[in-house]
Amino acid sequence: MSLSEVETPVPGPGEVLLRLAYAGLNRHDIFVLNARDEKSAPLVVGSDGVGAVVDAGPGVDTSGLSGEWIINPCLGWDSPDEVPPVPEILGDPRWGTLAEYVVVPVSNLARPPAHLSQVEAGVLSLASMTVYRALFSVGRLREGEHVLIPGIGGGVAALAMDFAKAVGAKVTVTSRRRAVLDDAVARGADHAVVTGAQWSSEVEPVDVVVDTVGTAVFDEALRVLRPGGRFVSIGATTGAETALDLRDLFFRQISVAGTSMASAKEYTAMLEFVTEHGIRPVVGAEYPLTGAVEALHALEASTHVAKIAVALGERKGGV
Repeated sequence: MSLSEVETPVPGPGEVLLRLAYAGLNRHDIFVLNARDEKSAPLVVGSDGVGAVVDAGPGVDTSGLSGEWIINPCLGWDSPDEVPPVPEILGDPRWGTLAEYVVVPVSNLARPPAHLSQVEAGVLSLASMTVYRALFSVGRLREGEHVLIPGIGGGVAALAMDFAKAVGAKVTVTSRRRAVLDDAVARGADHAVVTGAQWSSEVEPVDVVVDTVGTAVFDEALRVLRPGGRFVSIGATTGAETALDLRDLFFRQISVAGTSMASAKEYTAMLEFVTEHGIRPVVGAEYPLTGAVEALHALEASTHVAKIAVALGERKGGV
């Protein structure tokens, strides 16, 4: 990883050029970088951002493009039921948002919810759209149900808790760090458990698990699902390999599903949900563009709680 100066990209047909104020980091950025080597072509990572349109390509009506915009980073996925083989995401292979300028399809622009600060808007999209689809489209979470969210220190997990509480669900969270659990309880978690051996003995049966952690918690999380419960995987920060006894599934009639990102329709529904419930992503740290490499290392090491933002240029407000 390195910070470099490159030419400002030029928007093509149906595209716009944004000057970004903030970008948000995600685990996806780390996965992309770790999969590259010295033979890989140059790439700007980053999927989230907020900024203003400063140029437009052929065929774009610029009459309504003033003001501030956020980006739906999932490209070419319109309907929830028409899942592409591999959803394309901004930041791989298309150059992403960890730069002063980014080119995106005009159809992927959206107005940020009015109650968010600029930096909150800049880190919102990828985590929130993934959480919305995981909880509601795939997990079918309903009011009064019990949801388990392991690894509550991450930005995605924190938003999952807020989304679940907004619909009246009971939420149990886990973490290795007591301070993180105390903060989650202060923000609305109903029950908090320190991650460790046999922690599932402290958790009442749950209807839905939304997991970003992977290998380290899979067995324990599956164990606490009630008969007919739903396990939704949206990440694997501790590894992706696990052993599974199929009898756990068919005898207890458990559903195990995976999801990543969301369709354009779900993205729009997510923004309406965030606005209706006044949800705010938690920004745990902010770095300047000159500190972007340091920020990515901090994300990989999990040294910060919640989302990490990178300030890129002219901006208003902060955390």
